[in-house]
Amino acid sequence: MIAMDIHIRNAMIFDGTGSGVRPGEIVVRGNRIRTVAGAGANLDAPGCEVIDAGGMTLMPGMVEGHAHPSFCGARTNTDLGDIPVEEHLLATMRNAELLLDHGFTSLYSAASAKIRLDIVTRNEINAGRARGPRLRASTPEITVTAGLGDEATLHQSRSSFGIVADGADAIRRAVRVCVREGTDNVKINISGDDFVTAKGGMTVMSEAEVMAAVETAHDFDKRIACHARASKSVKRALRCGVDVIYHCEQADDEALDLLEAAKDRIFVGPAIGLIWNTIHEASEFGVTPDVVANLGMQRVLDQSCRTYNELRRRGVRVVIGGDYGFAWTPQGTNARDLEHFVNLFGYAPAEALACATQAGGALMGLDTGVVREGFLADLLLVDGDPTRDVRIMQDRNRLMMIMKDGVFHKHPAAARRPRGAAAAA
Repeated sequence: MIAMDIHIRNAMIFDGTGSGVRPGEIVVRGNRIRTVAGAGANLDAPGCEVIDAGGMTLMPGMVEGHAHPSFCGARTNTDLGDIPVEEHLLATMRNAELLLDHGFTSLYSAASAKIRLDIVTRNEINAGRARGPRLRASTPEITVTAGLGDEATLHQSRSSFGIVADGADAIRRAVRVCVREGTDNVKINISGDDFVTAKGGMTVMSEAEVMAAVETAHDFDKRIACHARASKSVKRALRCGVDVIYHCEQADDEALDLLEAAKDRIFVGPAIGLIWNTIHEASEFGVTPDVVANLGMQRVLDQSCRTYNELRRRGVRVVIGGDYGFAWTPQGTNARDLEHFVNLFGYAPAEALACATQAGGALMGLDTGVVREGFLADLLLVDGDPTRDVRIMQDRNRLMMIMKDGVFHKHPAAARRPRGAAAAA
């Protein structure tokens, strides 16, 4: 589809930076925001389709900073390995479109279940043959023997979302293969997780292996992310130059100081959705309260709250995205992270929204995530004021307009206005 020239007037604008809403209007020409003006400007925008926002909130499209579009409702890690690649690709493309339906105009993938799933989905979206957000495609999770993502045993070969590579040379080759196939991001698992052999408090990828992954990714101008729950793994990631560090909940005071010192270089993400839902919403999938207690999930949640309240206070860039795509974290519910940031981490609603917009745009490395002249026209028109109540963003029916790259994914004329705050006003 071709981008149109659009004049959106009579809006309340949340610009993505964390401030409140203000009245104003914008002009979009092609795929860029050309003019942003305050109330009463009465912009002259010849040749534009005029949209009267009716006092609704205009804001940047959201960025899912820990996306797994190829995760398709798995109950176990091996469920993802068992899906044939053809069906898996179709499911990945459907998930990508579903996330755009829910206001996520960009996805920063934190792992693909198979090497080319993200890559092909990205290519089809970019070519206009599939509908979906901007997508930075990831490798699978490069891990070590017995690490998170290694599901094989001596008597049976199984796969999940991991590539197993031991030693610096094998790690380098795994990264290079994924780069050759077209990945944008590299993902490594430095620590484990409490539901696999390598537990969350273990740091199982050696410093030489981490350094090999980072150097190889950076040699090819790729950003590298890691899974790091243990404090030692967070410090190892920082020493080796990892760009995006997920989880971090066990970070001790030294690790917190190092994260703060690197705050202009790195991004972090708690992936809180999976932790919360495992505790509160997974019983029907066999994760009973006894299983939750044995896994120590309440401890993990408490550690996450402590760590991310502190990282917020220290000004470290935090992105939303909570390992959505498992059976009890279904795709499309990703905006629940905003509520968790407010209720658990102490963010004001506008600050949480900035994590989903401005911080996410910086993570993507694109001119997106902010309503600003010259930036890409990735925009939402929301019925209500999410800077007062972020739960609005969980209701796709409150998203009256979804625009990506200056093109309507959902035109406001086609939306049915619900009985929301703006409608009442």
